[in-house]
Formats: sequence, structure tokens, C-alpha cells
Amino acid sequence: MLSKRGSRLFQPLRSAIALVSVMALVAAQVSPALAAPQLSRADYEECQARDESGLRTAVAAISAQALKTGITSVDFPALVREQWRRTGIGDVIDKRVDIAVAEVQNETSWSERLKSLADTDTSQKLATTVAEKVYRSEAVTSAIEALAAGVAGDVGKSIELASADAATPLLDCLKAYIGPRYGSAIAEGVAGDASKDLALDPNRGGGDVSAGAVLKQSSGGLAGATILVVRRQLAGLATRVGQRIVGSVLSRLVSVVAGGIGLVLIAKDIWDLRNGVLPIISSEMKAAATKEKVQEELAKTISEQINDHVQEIALATADQVIEVWQGFKRAHALVLKIAEANGDFRTFLDSVKPESLSRLDEIVALTVADEGEPGVLTRLSNGSLNTAVNIMPPIGLDIARDTKSVGTALDWWSLAGERLDRVIEFDLHKRTKPSVLTRASFTKLLDLQDRAAITRLASIPPEARDALFGLQASDLTKLAKSLSESELTTLASYLTGLPSGPREQILRSVAAEPAKMRILASASVRDAIIASADQTAAADMMLSTTSSFVPTAFLADAGMAWDGRVSPWLLWHKHPVGIGLLVLFGLIIVLWLRRLFRPRTETARATTAEKSAPNSGPDVT
Repeated sequence: MLSKRGSRLFQPLRSAIALVSVMALVAAQVSPALAAPQLSRADYEECQARDESGLRTAVAAISAQALKTGITSVDFPALVREQWRRTGIGDVIDKRVDIAVAEVQNETSWSERLKSLADTDTSQKLATTVAEKVYRSEAVTSAIEALAAGVAGDVGKSIELASADAATPLLDCLKAYIGPRYGSAIAEGVAGDASKDLALDPNRGGGDVSAGAVLKQSSGGLAGATILVVRRQLAGLATRVGQRIVGSVLSRLVSVVAGGIGLVLIAKDIWDLRNGVLPIISSEMKAAATKEKVQEELAKTISEQINDHVQEIALATADQVIEVWQGFKRAHALVLKIAEANGDFRTFLDSVKPESLSRLDEIVALTVADEGEPGVLTRLSNGSLNTAVNIMPPIGLDIARDTKSVGTALDWWSLAGERLDRVIEFDLHKRTKPSVLTRASFTKLLDLQDRAAITRLASIPPEARDALFGLQASDLTKLAKSLSESELTTLASYLTGLPSGPREQILRSVAAEPAKMRILASASVRDAIIASADQTAAADMMLSTTSSFVPTAFLADAGMAWDGRVSPWLLWHKHPVGIGLLVLFGLIIVLWLRRLFRPRTETARATTAEKSAPNSGPDVT
């Protein structure tokens, strides 16, 4: 009967039990008297040689041993007594006992109460009823919640002072497994993942691991990581442990109360017999010895339950360790694949700082996509991989992302140096390549100090850009802002194809009126000017603008073309109206000549036909 009802009693104690359990385990870790267990040579070799399945088994065994050692030194009764004293729960229980006894007196007859003096079952029934009323009352529930709050504070303080000694063998096991395969840098990275932002909520005896970066260092690079995982798993199990001990605590408590009837009855006044065993129950439930017994039983049950669940806790810890490792492998799959297959790369990986692992991942991925896996090893041997990972400014990685090439990013850094940020600012890496620029041309480009001019000049062919760099910076900026990329390229071709006289003439005219470049932009115009015998006259002819067709200008330009000084093609580009009129005039002349000779021919034909016809008169019969 007690065991069935015990499952419903002390429900408010669950939270307190959970928190006491966590605090007790943490206290075991921080106890100065506890010496950190060391990993044996045999265990080390097991961890080193096993696969992931074997690693889980080894981690579980080591965790279980470390937990057993820590739990052995925990003073559970002292922890329970301290929280009992701080919360004053004993006084609350005394008051609730008086109220519960009064309620039971009103609910039972005097004969039933009197029977309880002689009948054990009846006395136990009354004791259970009183106990349920006491421990289900709101006052006791609130007191237990206060106790839980006190425990929470102690756990919070203890967790700040906790050391990683109890987890040293587990850390050594992880190092033994990861180190020979991937190096200590990877071990540190795994430790960083395992110890990310541990947030413990003592009020619910639980722990959460969320995204963050709290890496606790030690000589092997895994310091503190696994002990945090162990704590999290213990906190998660604490509630289940507390639920299992409630029945045992109630059973022992009622047994103590019922077992004291015979001795106490001798000292009782005969008048008290009318209330049966209720005064005895009240006295015993208030007695210090009974409360101490409850505390002892609670502490004992917690200890037993924790020890019973050590293996479960150890397996959960092992699962978490494997999960962290597998998650790390997924995040760094390509790097780990190359490291496992190549000793030189593994040596390099061992020198990489944990905070640089993500950068290494990205650089390796970009290199493999651009150059294949052999490209990674080539860059490792020539030192450019180390440069990209450990030396190149972070902005260089932005260039590598945009160009999908680590080599291009390194070339830009070599060219730009401290001005690499200007490459990003003007998107130069998207418009040209560092191989077609020299330091001098790069400097001239940036000295223009105008985004439109810089980006347009960066987009034209390098030979055209170099030709334009011969201009004054102010003139070049003005031209680059006014002309399109194709017009700039054409202008550069004039500079390389013309002697100084006509070249300067074109530059002065275009600089003064950039719109004139539209006249010169055609490749046929450029070729015609360059092919002209008098290039100065040809350039002057094309640059002299008129608002409408001027016959005198057309005749003058036609005369130069007739004399062979300029290419006739320039007449078509400069005077399309004049050429059209000239063609029309020629057509009129042709038609006039045709008309002039056509009538004479027809008259001759008519005369010839008339002469050849026979004379004929009227028909006479």
C-alpha cells in the first residue's frame, strides 16, 4: 500500500532532488581531495587504435570510471542537510503536521483512532494520510521550491569553480584518437565545438549547448571540453534519477513513524488515547531524529540512484563526444580527407590555429574547385597555401570568393599590397586581372581618384589602357568619365596609330568636346584617317563640325579626296548628305543622257519600217 501511494508522494521534491544530484556531482569534481585519474597505457593504446565505434566504447568506460571515482567522495548527507537548514523547511513541515493531524481528527471517528493503537494497518493508514496531507500542501511545496532555489545558487557557484581533472582521461582518449590522424589543431577545434557556450539552468537541472566559442585551453588542446559534456548529460538525467527515489523515501519515512508506537505509548497520558496514534505521528514527524532520518534516506537514495545510472550517463557522454566529432568532420570534410591521406598536409594542419580552421576550409575548397586536389599540395609545397591561410589579409579572401581563385587573390595582394582594400572598393578584381597591371599602372589607375574613370579604364584592354596613361591625369579622368569603354579603346588606337601632330589634335578636340569621339569611334573612320596621306588634314576634316550640309565644305573635302590627301571613305562618314546629293545628281545626268539619245533611235526605226512596207490601193473587183 505504501509503495503504491509512495509514487504520488513527495512530487514537489523532484526538482530539488534533481538539483541536489547535479550539485553533488559537481562538488565531487571540485573537491581538493580528489586526485585527477590518469589514462592507463592500455587505455591509451585502445583509444589510439580503435575506430569510432570502439572510441565510443572506450570513452564510455573511461567516463564511467571517472564518475564512480568522483561520486565516491561526495558527502550527500551534508549537501542535503545544508539545503534543509537554509530553507527552513523543518519549521514549515511542523506547522503543516499540526494542520494535517487536525484535519484527520475531524475526518475519522474516535473508535477508528482508538483502534489505531492496537492495529498496525490502521496506524500506517493514518500515518500515510497525514504524510500525504503534509507533503502535498502548498506550504511545503513552496518550501521545497525555496530549497530548490538555494540549491540552484550553490550549483551556479560550484560550476564556476569546477576543474577538468575528472575528465582528464577522457580528454587523453580523444587526443589519442584524433592526434595521430589529424594533429593537435584538429583536436583543439573539436574541443572548441564541444565546449560552445554551455548554459546551465540550475532551476530545472538541465544544460544546453548552443552556438558560440568558449574554448578552454589545456596542454593537449582539448581542455575542459568533455567535462562540460559530462555535466550536460548528468544534468539531463537528474530529473529521471529523482523520480525513481520518491517511493523509497516515503516507505522509509512511514516505517520510522509507525515503528515508534510501542515505546511512545508508555509515556502518553491516558487522555491522549482518544486520538489514537495521531499525537504520536505528530510528535515523530516533528522530531529531529525523524527529519534527520528523512534527510539520510534522501541522501542515500540519491547516492544509490546516481551510482546505478553511471553507465547510462557514461554512454550518453560517449554519444555526445562522437556526435561532436562527427559534426566536426562534416564541417571540415575536405581538409580532413587530405590530411588523412597526406603527411605533409597533416603537419601543416597541425600548425594552423583553431580560429583559422574555417578559413583553411574555404581556401582548400576554392583551390580544389579551381586547381583540383593536386593544386592544394602544390601550394603547400611552394608556401602559397600558408601565405593564403596565415598571412594574407582577410580582405584577400573576399577577392578569392569573388574570383573563385586563391591564386588570383594572392596575385592581387602581391600587386596592391597595403592598398588591397582599394581593389575591393573599385571592383577591380571583377574587371581586370592583376597579371595585366604593373605596380606603376596600378598606381596611375588609383591616382585618378574617380570611381567611374577607374572602373572604365580597368575594363578596357591593357594595351589601350597603357596608351591612355600617357595623358595627363586630369585629362584622362575627364575623358574616362565622359567616354564609354569602347570609345576609350578606340581613342587609344588613335594614340598608337597616329604621329604626334594629328594625335595631339584629336586629343585636344575630344578633351574639349567628348561628344566628338562618337564621330571617331567607328573602326572604319579610324582606319581611313590612319590610311590617309595627310593625317592631319584627315583628322581636321572629321573634327570640324557643321550643323547642316555646307556645299563649300563638301566641295573642299571632296577636293582633298580627289587630290589623294585624305581617304575617300571619310567623305561618306563626314558628308553623307553631300554624297547622297552627288549620287542623285549623277543619276539625273544618266537619265538625261538616256532620254537624249532614245527618241532619235525610235524615229529611225519607224522610217525604216515605213520604207520597207509595199504600196497598196483600194481593192477593185
